[in-house]
Amino acid sequence: MGPVSPLPKYQKLSPWKGDLATMTHLQAGLSPETIEKARLELNENPDVLHQDIQQVRDMIITRPDIGFLRTDDAFILRFLRARKFHQTDAFRLLAQYFQYRQLNLDMFKNFKADDPGIKRALIDGFPGVLENRDHYGRKILLLFAANWDQSRNSFTDILRAILLSLEVLIEDPELQINGFILIIDWSNFSFKQASKLTPSILKLAIEGLQDSFPARFGGVHFVNQPWYIHALYTLIKPFLKDKTRKRIFLHGNNLNSLHQLIHPEFLPSEFGGTLPPYDMGTWARTLLGPDYSDENDYTHTSYNAMHVKHTSSNLERECSPKPMKRSQSVVEAGTLKHEDKGENENTQPLLALD
Repeated sequence: MGPVSPLPKYQKLSPWKGDLATMTHLQAGLSPETIEKARLELNENPDVLHQDIQQVRDMIITRPDIGFLRTDDAFILRFLRARKFHQTDAFRLLAQYFQYRQLNLDMFKNFKADDPGIKRALIDGFPGVLENRDHYGRKILLLFAANWDQSRNSFTDILRAILLSLEVLIEDPELQINGFILIIDWSNFSFKQASKLTPSILKLAIEGLQDSFPARFGGVHFVNQPWYIHALYTLIKPFLKDKTRKRIFLHGNNLNSLHQLIHPEFLPSEFGGTLPPYDMGTWARTLLGPDYSDENDYTHTSYNAMHVKHTSSNLERECSPKPMKRSQSVVEAGTLKHEDKGENENTQPLLALD
C-alpha cells in the first residue's frame, strides 16, 4: 500500500440556505450542515425525495424471489443515501440486503441483543463503539482482534453482533449521511487465531458488510497488523470492490499515519489518542441497558427487533466478561491462552498451521 494521504482539514459547511418548507419529515432532526452535505455529496434533493423513494419501491416487483419485509419511506431512504441516490444501485443494495438474510437464515434467528451468542460477543467488545463522532461526523467502531476467544465466541456470532450494532446505529439519519469508520487493532492476534479465518467465513463477512448493508464506510484502518494479516488481506483483496480497497489503510505500528486521517482528540489512548482507554463494556451496556445482568426486561427504543428478556443465572455466568487485551501501543504485549475447540469449519483455513 502506498503512503497515506491526509484528508483535508475539516471545514465547516455553510448553513443550508434552502427553503425550509421544502424539507420533508424524513429530514427532520438533521442539522443544516448535514442537509447541505447530503445535497452536495449524496445528491439528496428534498424537492424530489419522495419520488426517488417511490422509484426504488416500484422496482420491487422485478424481484418476486425476494421477500422485502420492510418498504417504508425511511427504510428505503437509507439505501438511497448509501448509493448517492442512484435509484438502480439503491434497489440492488436493498435486494441484496434481504437476499443475504434469506440465504443465511440461521444468522438472523433470534437476531437481538439477548441472543446468547450475540450477547457474549457484545460483552467481549465486539464491536466497540466510541461515544463521540469524529470531525466529519462519522461514528467510530473498534475491533480488538486478540480478544476473540475462539472457545467462547464463534466468528459468526461476532459478525451477527456487528451487524446488529450497525442496524441500531443506522437508525440515526445523521450516520446514514456521515457514515462510519472502522479501526481493527491486531495487537497480540496470534497466527493460531488467524488460521481460523477460513475463506467461507471471510466471504460471509464481506457479503454482509460490503454488499448487503446500507452503511457508508469512510475508512477501514488496520493497526499493529502482523505479516500473516497482510497475507490474509492479499488473499481476500480480489473479492473487495475497488472502492472498498481504496478505503482500507494498513498502518502497522505507525500511529502518525492513522492520526493524519482521524484526529487524536477523537481516539482512545490505545490508538495514541487523547481520550481515556476504551471501556469494552460501553456498547454492550448501551444495547442491553445499564443493568444488563439483572433480571429486568429492557427494550431498546430505537430498534424494535431488540428486546432483552430474563436470562438464566447460568447464562449470565457464561456471558460474564473476561479480561481484555489492550493495544500494544500502550500496553506491554502478552499472550492470550485459548482452548482450541475450533468452529467445526469444513473448509480449509487460509493460513495453515504446521
